[in-house]
Amino acid sequence: MQSNVDLKQLVAGAGDAIMVADAQGAITLWNQAAERIFGYAEAEALGKSLDLIIPERQRGRHWDGYQKTMDTGITKYGADLLRVPALHKDGHTLSIAFTVSMLFSEDRKVMGIVAIVRDETARFAEERKLRARLVEVEARSKETQ
Repeated sequence: MQSNVDLKQLVAGAGDAIMVADAQGAITLWNQAAERIFGYAEAEALGKSLDLIIPERQRGRHWDGYQKTMDTGITKYGADLLRVPALHKDGHTLSIAFTVSMLFSEDRKVMGIVAIVRDETARFAEERKLRARLVEVEARSKETQ
């Protein structure tokens, strides 16, 4: 059955970033939510390497996994939610969560990968505060025992 959903509207209106990168890691799709989250306009991101948003210390690991995924056409992260640091255009670090899906041509050749990304920086900071508070409360509790 054919869907009547306008995919351009769906991608443009999504609250989460939707990004596509080709088999070499160049960005080929960048929606408005990606602009909002990462600070780069679509024109600044298209054609650029994913290094645009990958912190330098994570790049080696990222590209090793990316190349293996492009070579095999298999991602071990299909339905898993990945949580990693990312970079904003202004240089500050973000905490993002995302899922990925492989993109194939009709003859099953790897074309690239799509990522659906959410900024979880505020949630991550709140969790860190709560964990620190819990440690503090547990330490005080041990002192009074």
